[in-house]
Amino acid sequence: MYLAVELWEGDAEAIQSWTPSYQALEVPSGDVPRFLVLPSRGEHHEVMFLDDLIRYNMDELFPDHEVGRTYAFKLTRDAELYVEDEFEVGLVDAIRQSLGKRDTGLPSRFLCDMQTPYVLVHRLQHELGLEEEDLVLGGRYHNLSDLMGFPRFGRDDLSYPKRPPLPHPALDSAESVLDLVRGGDQVIYTPYQSFAHFVRFLNEAAEDPNVEAMSLTVYRVANDSDVLTALLKAAKNGKKVTVFVEVQARFDQQTNLKWGTRLEEADVKTLYSIRGLKVHAKICLIARREEDGVRRYGYVGTGNFNEKTAGIYTDHGIFTADERITADLDQVFQFLAGEIEEPEIHHLLVAPFTLRSGFNALIEAEGAAAAEGKASGITLKMNALEDAQIIPLLYDASVAGVPIDIIVRGICRLVQGVPGQSETIRVRSIVDRYLEHPRMYMFHAGGEERLYLASADWMKRNLSSRVEVAVPVYDPEVKRQLRALIDIQMSDNQKARSVQADGSNPYLRDDGAPVRSQEAFRAYLAGLT
Repeated sequence: MYLAVELWEGDAEAIQSWTPSYQALEVPSGDVPRFLVLPSRGEHHEVMFLDDLIRYNMDELFPDHEVGRTYAFKLTRDAELYVEDEFEVGLVDAIRQSLGKRDTGLPSRFLCDMQTPYVLVHRLQHELGLEEEDLVLGGRYHNLSDLMGFPRFGRDDLSYPKRPPLPHPALDSAESVLDLVRGGDQVIYTPYQSFAHFVRFLNEAAEDPNVEAMSLTVYRVANDSDVLTALLKAAKNGKKVTVFVEVQARFDQQTNLKWGTRLEEADVKTLYSIRGLKVHAKICLIARREEDGVRRYGYVGTGNFNEKTAGIYTDHGIFTADERITADLDQVFQFLAGEIEEPEIHHLLVAPFTLRSGFNALIEAEGAAAAEGKASGITLKMNALEDAQIIPLLYDASVAGVPIDIIVRGICRLVQGVPGQSETIRVRSIVDRYLEHPRMYMFHAGGEERLYLASADWMKRNLSSRVEVAVPVYDPEVKRQLRALIDIQMSDNQKARSVQADGSNPYLRDDGAPVRSQEAFRAYLAGLT
């Protein structure tokens, strides 16, 4: 972030008179403070950006120059780490070497104040070697995510009320998570329900003398991860623990390398990234010796094993002892360990092996059913839809007459409602208190309604160059709950927006009773207990 500022005539003296007794507010990330909390005036406080403090005092910073107009801009550098495929350098060592170069990487985006004269923008683009398409016009202030740390001044009435997690209808009262899951699948919906149920699952396994092995993938975890602390405990208790650490996870390389070192020091079998293939799947597998032999317990989630984000992202996770699922999970972990070249999968859809072809077949089957005059339907929920191969298949299904509903939070390259192309497709986005993060894929399938939870969006990188897992939902009660969630979100007339072809996103409104889906789903879950 570069601070270029504009001197506001007449205000500098006033600001200088306030600053001797200011209190700097640290943002949670530990970065340089972005706000100043100035002394109270009666019942009120004065708050300003540090950007503005500099803006007002440029003449003090450059006393030998006459300060004209100055402007704010932000230079984004490429956050990907490009690691050469050199046999003599291991991937982990190569990434450690590359991390130090990130701050001096090539510029990739130039965000500037819209008031900046074009001649200045043009000169900066030329000096930085940026193309015209790298230019992004913005407002006066950048890094608006820092507003997450904005002071409250005791005005909690201006913030969302705190919401403790709802009790889970089965997990809260269960004496043993493993025994409960052996009797049937369980699902948790964070942050409506607590991510602590998954941590308890791990801790119980770590302390259970009959548990022999535990395996888990790591993409993004908290700095003080309870998840990995439980696995360290398991290793200390003599379990065979295997953790696959994705050190290519963008922005999280350092955290993951730190945890990888700790795991190695605890004699945990620690596996690292596969060159050219990120492991984005969120999976866990536990092997437990029981009276009838070794039984496996699995968990497949749509979000990271991260306690922090689990409090602000909506995600779903399934606990299961279904041998159809756990056998496939075991195959995935064998592949990650390098024990087999390709997993033999029968029920999961796993990228880069069967995920794309599996979804293609499901879409084409719906189109074929519609073409024959049979009932059909596709309902999709994801963060991004941009894959250039799968979008034409959705168009073909629409032309055949398949009704398609899509909930997509971010990027969407599909255009809804185009005559002769996508007339039966409706696309909406829901933005509310929590960030919508689950991926759900539902197909009519002749009335059988095949439903998958996944870690993968429909992007080229997810379908072709990552290890991703989509788990079929077999348990009737879990499927009923997920269907209720989709129905609620499709009824949202408060926070849902239609994703239009012209780039606009008008709110979806109707004459019915107000439905705010996040609140309605919370109420639905509360009714299950």
